[in-house]
Amino acid sequence: MIRTTKMILATTAALTIAGACIAQTTAPTTGTPTTGTPTTGAPTTGTQTTPAPTTGAPTTTATPNAQAGAATAASAPNPTVGGVAMDATKPIPVNAAAAPNLKTLVKAVTAAGLIPTLSGPGPFTVFAPTDDAFARLAPGTVDTLLKPANKATLTKVLTYHVVPGKITIAQLTAQATAGGGTTTLTTVEGEPIKVTVNGNVVELADVNGNKSYISTADVMQSNGVVHVVNGVLLPKLG
Repeated sequence: MIRTTKMILATTAALTIAGACIAQTTAPTTGTPTTGTPTTGAPTTGTQTTPAPTTGAPTTTATPNAQAGAATAASAPNPTVGGVAMDATKPIPVNAAAAPNLKTLVKAVTAAGLIPTLSGPGPFTVFAPTDDAFARLAPGTVDTLLKPANKATLTKVLTYHVVPGKITIAQLTAQATAGGGTTTLTTVEGEPIKVTVNGNVVELADVNGNKSYISTADVMQSNGVVHVVNGVLLPKLG
């Protein structure tokens, strides 16, 4: 009886989170990646807007040649995140903890017990949502995800932002260009992310149709690369 009750509560929580996080964005028109606000603040639906950059240019400019772009990224100075220098000789969790605009992500990764995994050799490509990105979710969503009872759901959401291997913005752009403007990445969680490149705008779309945009690209790590994004991507929940 107790086990059945726990299963029902876990399922209800997953469905509540899924309902609170659908359709975070609309077609890109105006707005900056880090200052946009939801088009609606309705807690019951969680319909949010993740704005596309006005210029679309991430901090690191992509080049069409993947190998040349990877070499350029490796030799270029590491972008700052939240105004703080990132150390390319340190692993992903160490740099994320130093970034003042990734506090919610770090808290979530810690709660999910993923620090050891993301400190491993990898390599990993991480699409890292900012604090503003998490704030665009419906009120209470982050708190619900952080509850111990929802650890499995939280892990599912976080690993949906991780792709095996080290993929630079130039390589990502080259893949999309070869595919006529789009490419698909398979995440560690198992479900795909659709990537669309239009000029310097790199758009990510999850399986629910939510969209996010890369705002700071090619933040090199000792075990991979981080691309900072302005929206939270969601796998199928429930």
